[in-house]
This record gives sequence, structure tokens and C-alpha cells, in this order.
Amino acid sequence: MNTGTPEEQAAATKKIVNRLRRAQGQLASVITAVENGGSCRDVVTQLAAVTSALDRAGFAIISTAMRDCVVDPEGTKAADGLTQEELEKLFLSLA
Repeated sequence: MNTGTPEEQAAATKKIVNRLRRAQGQLASVITAVENGGSCRDVVTQLAAVTSALDRAGFAIISTAMRDCVVDPEGTKAADGLTQEELEKLFLSLA
């Protein structure tokens, strides 16, 4: 996550970590519900929330790397040494 000022980078990282922590908490709720014999509806609803939170975090991570490509379109590698093709493949894996 190289785009922007150090403050902007820190804010983007914090946002992503918060999304992941939210997903972690939701997953803990799913596990507890399954262990305690929760209703199918509740378990699936909570699982959908976990999936959504993880997807949003993944999209945020990939979009940051893609912004790096836009900032330096002539560069052969983006954030974390990924090529444009690798970024596209990662993006599509979440879609």
C-alpha cells in the first residue's frame, strides 16, 4: 500500500484492518452459533456477513494496489511486486 502520504497509507491500512477484525468477530459469532445449535437462518445470515466483510477487505487491498499502478503506469510492478495481470487475476478471484 504505497499510494499517498504516510498518513493516507496509515488510514487505508487502519480501515482494512478494522474490516478484517469485524469479519473475525462475525466469524466467532458463527462458530458460537454452530456450537450452540443456532438456527440455520441465523448461522447463514452471520456467515453471509463474514463473507461480505472479507470481500470488502480484499477489494480494498486490491484497489490500493491498482491505484499504485495508476500513479506509476510505466512501472513494471505494482505494490508487493505484482504485475498488472496478477492484480487483475486477484481482483477476479474476489468477484
